[in-house]
Amino acid sequence: MHKILSVGLTGGIASGKSAVATRLAEHGAIVIEADLLAREVLEPGTDGLDAVVQAFGSGVLTDSGALDREALGQIVFADEDARARLNAIVHPRVAEARNALRALAPEGTVVVEDIPLLVETGQAERFDVVVVVAAPPEERLNRIVRDRDTSPEDAQARIDAQTSEGERAAVADVVLENSGTLAELDAQVDELYEKLHGRVIAAQ
Repeated sequence: MHKILSVGLTGGIASGKSAVATRLAEHGAIVIEADLLAREVLEPGTDGLDAVVQAFGSGVLTDSGALDREALGQIVFADEDARARLNAIVHPRVAEARNALRALAPEGTVVVEDIPLLVETGQAERFDVVVVVAAPPEERLNRIVRDRDTSPEDAQARIDAQTSEGERAAVADVVLENSGTLAELDAQVDELYEKLHGRVIAAQ
């Protein structure tokens, strides 16, 4: 097995996780986005989309034959069994795509997997280092309302649907506090990358 450092990156909605992923990529880390892979495995023409149609019917397709995410969302959010059926289709395909990308990573690379629900899906054990981006709940609420054009009630519901800051912190090896400016966050990420890269070099 060639030497890479495997990093799991997570954080609550509007915590600043994307900004951290972007900065790590600028330093040379390979960033694998779980959400992006989950979309790609259900693109038109994939066996993933075929399996979703078989499981939920053609009502989850748009007129052009793409996945109607809103229609599918309405089915699975209200029904735990339906959600489990969808996960059984999506998760193995995402894992396969992720492993293919990891296999391409050169030796001595820091590979960061950006997984919003890392804690909820019990994946912390897979990583050498788990990094959690944290921000005060009121700050996150303000960001969602401001940046995503949503009501405070909807914003709070999105925050409540995820695990708590405490549960995320419990599995974290590193917590990045994002309650200040982007420059302050970047400085933390720069320092973190230096340590991560040092570890993978030392392991070679």
